[in-house]
Amino acid sequence: MPRSPRTGPYICGIDAAMDVVSGKWKSLILWELDHSTRRFGELRRALPGVSEKMLVQHLREMEEDGLVHREIYREVPPRVEYSLTEHGRTLNAALGPLGAWGQQRIERTGAARVSMETSD
Repeated sequence: MPRSPRTGPYICGIDAAMDVVSGKWKSLILWELDHSTRRFGELRRALPGVSEKMLVQHLREMEEDGLVHREIYREVPPRVEYSLTEHGRTLNAALGPLGAWGQQRIERTGAARVSMETSD
């Protein structure tokens, strides 16, 4: 069941979308899960800099929002895997053009930074 939105109604579709992907790590988690089903440790290694607490929090919120599926295998030791739901896949597809825009920005600003560093 999706989380209730933050206080008040949304202003527009962008507002509603940003509410779901807000936070530094959520879009990166979506991107990682787009490639394959991952265990918690695999996600943590794939996202250097994320704390265990933040990853757990984001995964829980994303599960509540219907973006991520959490599968628990009754084994010893227990195994938990995360994958994207169809809803999560549609969000990832929507984020694709934003990622392309960001890549162009990296290329543009990366070249500017190199030239600034060499001019010192």
